[in-house]
Parts: sequence; structure tokens; C-alpha cells
Amino acid sequence: MIEVNNETDAKIDEAEFAALGSFVLEQMHVAPEAELAILFVDEVAMTDLHVKWMDEPGPTDVLSFPMDELRPGTPERVTPAGLLGDIVVCPSVAVEQAKKAGHSSEEEMLLLTTHGILHLLGYDHAEPDQEREMFALQRNLLLTFLAQRA
Repeated sequence: MIEVNNETDAKIDEAEFAALGSFVLEQMHVAPEAELAILFVDEVAMTDLHVKWMDEPGPTDVLSFPMDELRPGTPERVTPAGLLGDIVVCPSVAVEQAKKAGHSSEEEMLLLTTHGILHLLGYDHAEPDQEREMFALQRNLLLTFLAQRA
């Protein structure tokens, strides 16, 4: 089950983000009953979370809060249902990043959501090898999702 909540004035297509979450979980062989929450917040709320959980100042683009530490499954063995966790996205930060990257703010938020889901599934990018693996996977997942939606 995927829950999407927008606590900002930003225009968010909640159904599209729920569809992305379902797509990524399916591609990562996680049971469709796994619970995932995607929350969009303003800069004040994101700053509070960033300081509290990461001990870093100011707002950030996305934060992930894993719950049951679910990991990707395989086609033969799907990860059982559980509480995957929460992803928090800050649309105003995403808008600025999108301008720099040369794509839409919606594409940036879809990218950030994909990134957040991978973090919930145990991926990280602290080391160069991890970064290459995670970023290649997130790019492939997002491009495949967007191609299917076109």
C-alpha cells in the first residue's frame, strides 16, 4: 500500500507518485502489500527533519526513514510485505535542483522519490562503487517508468 500526502502548496500528481512507488517496488520484487508513505513538505518542515535526523542545517531535497529494513527480492522470491518506510520530499528544493539540471520539477521529484525508495531498500551512495550501482539503478527505474507512462 502506498500513501501519498502533499502538505505544501505545490501541485503534486499524487496518483503518479503512487504509480511510481508501485512500479519501483514491483521491479525490486517487493510484495505489493508492503507499506510506503511519500510525503511532500515545505522548507520549514524539511529543515526541522534535516536538523533532527541528519544534524545538518537547512532544508534538503529528500529524506528516507526505513522501518522494517526490507531488502529487494528476486523474481523467484518476492520480499514479504512489511512496513518499508517513509520518504519525505521538499518540492521547493526540487524546483531549484530541476532548474540547474535542465528538466521539470516533476521529473526531479520523481527522481528523488525513486532515490528515496532505493535508500529504504538498503542502497547507499557513500562509496564510489555504491554510488555507481545506486544511480544507474535509479536512472534505469525512472526512465523505464517514464517510458511506460508516455
